[in-house]
Amino acid sequence: MAKRKVASRPAAQPAVKKKWSGHNAAAKSAVRKTIKSKGRVSKAKPARKARPKQTIAISHHREEDFKADGLRAYAKYRDLGIKDATHGLAQAHVIRLQGPCNPAEVSKLHYHDVEFQMVYVLKGWVKTYMEGQGETLMKEGSAWTQPPRIKHLIMDYSDDVELLEVILPADFKTVELAS
Repeated sequence: MAKRKVASRPAAQPAVKKKWSGHNAAAKSAVRKTIKSKGRVSKAKPARKARPKQTIAISHHREEDFKADGLRAYAKYRDLGIKDATHGLAQAHVIRLQGPCNPAEVSKLHYHDVEFQMVYVLKGWVKTYMEGQGETLMKEGSAWTQPPRIKHLIMDYSDDVELLEVILPADFKTVELAS
């Protein structure tokens, strides 16, 4: 029996997804209009609001910069200039809790309506309570984040404690809860 010669076919090419570059924006827009006109919905991302340009913030240690003008009466705060430099996107300050600790004054359960909060112990120690975590002793070099709206309080602290706190956004609401 004679062998028949079979013609080979070219291999199927994989589908290539068209990438739209910046200069093809008009074409992309036209395709979206066509899709919408056929009853389909385009999944275009909403335009992002432009933030003002951030500036450099430099803060050198000066004792006179610690002020009792912050959230808590038992603390002095040294603003690091981040709020102004970021146009309110974030704030950062060094906090000195004034000793000795008075648990009746500091141990008030509360939360902050923030997107992000991080604390780093620069000096001394602080004992905290956070919902879902319980009591934790934070010492020099310890750091923690507090998820948005987590209920927490300070239980005790050393007379020399200094904390670095970073919060987003710079302006936020604090809610104290009934004991």
